[in-house]
Amino acid sequence: SLCWLDEFADPTTARKLYTAAFPLVDITVVPDDVIVQHRRVALLELIQKHIRQRDLMELIDQLVVLLVTECANDSQITALLNYILLTGDEARFKAFISELTRRMPHHRERIMTIAERIHNDGWLLGRERGRKEGKVEGERSLLRLLLQNGADPEWIQRYTGLSAEQMQALDQPLPESKRDPWIEY
Repeated sequence: SLCWLDEFADPTTARKLYTAAFPLVDITVVPDDVIVQHRRVALLELIQKHIRQRDLMELIDQLVVLLVTECANDSQITALLNYILLTGDEARFKAFISELTRRMPHHRERIMTIAERIHNDGWLLGRERGRKEGKVEGERSLLRLLLQNGADPEWIQRYTGLSAEQMQALDQPLPESKRDPWIEY
């Protein structure tokens, strides 16, 4: 069969599951004391409910209880910390991690290891983006120099694939902050 639902162990159940509408739950209207009873997903639900409404430090007591009762595994804690970091600012994240580890000294190493991994992933991503931006800027500087020294703009456009707008941007002088000191402009 070419139907992907037939690949399931129980295709009939798969059809029922994947062809019916999924009921959505507005987690913002569910009381916190009910969310806390959701065990494995409670941690993430609680954060999703309150991430934009108030300071997460107000939730720290409930989060500590959930973490101490082993309701979350490392991948859930990683997801939680990533979500907090992506939706909040870095200073708030650092304060949150600091308070969390202060209240849970026996889980400190685990939380710090996860937080450090997230930090390192972000640092590596930023470094890679910086390399790409630096490479592009270096190429643009070289093209500017070629143009300033009489290279044919049509030849450059043909071999680089730059659009007319991008070629026009090359004609603009570089801001002082982006100029290399060893190149004469």
